Amino acid sequence: MEKRGDRVLHIAMFPWLAMGHLLPFLNLSKSLAQKGHKISYISTPRNIQRLPKLPSTLSSSITFISFPLPPFPGLSPSFESSMDIPYNKQQSLKSAFDLLQTPIKNFLLRSSPDWIIYDYASHWLPSIATELGISKAFFSLFNAASLCFMGPPSSLIQETRSKPEDFTVVPSWVPFESNIVFRYHEVARYVEKTEEDVTGVSDSVRFGYSIGESDVVIVRSCVEFEPEWFRLLLDLYQKPVFPTGFLPPVSEGEGDDDATWVCIKEWLDKQRVNSVVYVALGTEASLPKEELAELGLGLEISNVSFFWVLRNELEIPDGFEERVEERGMVHVGWVPQVKILSHESVGGFLTHCGWNSVVEGLGLGRVPILLPVLNEQGLNARLLQGKGLGVEIVRDERDGTFDSDSVASSVRLAMMDDDVDAYESRKGKVKLMKDLFGNKDKSICYVDELVRYLTSK
Repeated sequence: MEKRGDRVLHIAMFPWLAMGHLLPFLNLSKSLAQKGHKISYISTPRNIQRLPKLPSTLSSSITFISFPLPPFPGLSPSFESSMDIPYNKQQSLKSAFDLLQTPIKNFLLRSSPDWIIYDYASHWLPSIATELGISKAFFSLFNAASLCFMGPPSSLIQETRSKPEDFTVVPSWVPFESNIVFRYHEVARYVEKTEEDVTGVSDSVRFGYSIGESDVVIVRSCVEFEPEWFRLLLDLYQKPVFPTGFLPPVSEGEGDDDATWVCIKEWLDKQRVNSVVYVALGTEASLPKEELAELGLGLEISNVSFFWVLRNELEIPDGFEERVEERGMVHVGWVPQVKILSHESVGGFLTHCGWNSVVEGLGLGRVPILLPVLNEQGLNARLLQGKGLGVEIVRDERDGTFDSDSVASSVRLAMMDDDVDAYESRKGKVKLMKDLFGNKDKSICYVDELVRYLTSK
């Protein structure tokens, strides 16, 4: 007779429409499928097309379920992801996403999965799952420290913090000393934006219901990295909390003949080992033109080699490429980030501190240079800096501006600090983190624990 713990589960996965969410949900799907479970991965057509191909060994275990994103005022029909739209249109994308409730409910009714694992944006999904008798798990692509800073579900739903100043202090529910707070400029723009754009439901309320009405919370992090924050999460949520480890991405040689990668690799191959700073601010973050110019000038005067990824040609400062052609390369558009970070010539990573990028950079042993731009990125920067893992570019506390000297000095600190002891200490800590963030076996053990729980219910 089949033991309950050995049964094959049917698990539906439903991520938010952002690459930093779609890819970790896919990585978790692969881990669960490798353990013999059937996965229905739900998203929109264009986002599914953007995902990497499944290995042949998993193609029969993971089924992609595609639902067109319903039309919404102000959104082009081709806009299906946060990377397709400016930041001030994000709320409109979430309102369109909310219109998927009916097709999602109909799919769950037909397919009757054992579990639905969902993201923060689908605050309406837990009540649907409860109605249909489906167990529900909230999967956080935010680390435990960030979740703790957000607070218990009741505070999120009631939106007890409303002014920028409320987010620049340690919350009352954190019982120990902490540096995990926002700088004023990191939250002011966001609070002002939500006051101007009242479309749909706030992120705070989405998080509150998504967490509060779940049966279990899953976190893409590990206890070894942030033990005190996981203990606090259990107190705040009063329900099971399972880490998955970091689910490090795997680059298995696919796309080695891609023209973009061939060109990039040719340039990287000519650079010295650990000499290049990879500069990429993610698919959503964008800087004002003045700050882009300061960032470019800082890279130029740092005397450090760099590879800089930009979203469009208009972002390139005038005459910049000609001035830096001896030691810098600028690329516009998509790049294979994991392949670049895996290259031996790359030693540092100037990043917007999105958790996905942090995991990839530290998992491959690259020294972080921290330039948070939006969302929870400032909290991630504080977490890394508090552990001595990164060099943060100094910005004005109120308006967030920075200058080229700040960029240049931070890059030099990370890559060739004159203080040998400080440099070696930083490199040593990053090496330890590589063993933790890039540890696939650790993630396998954590997912094993999660699966034991899921199959026991």
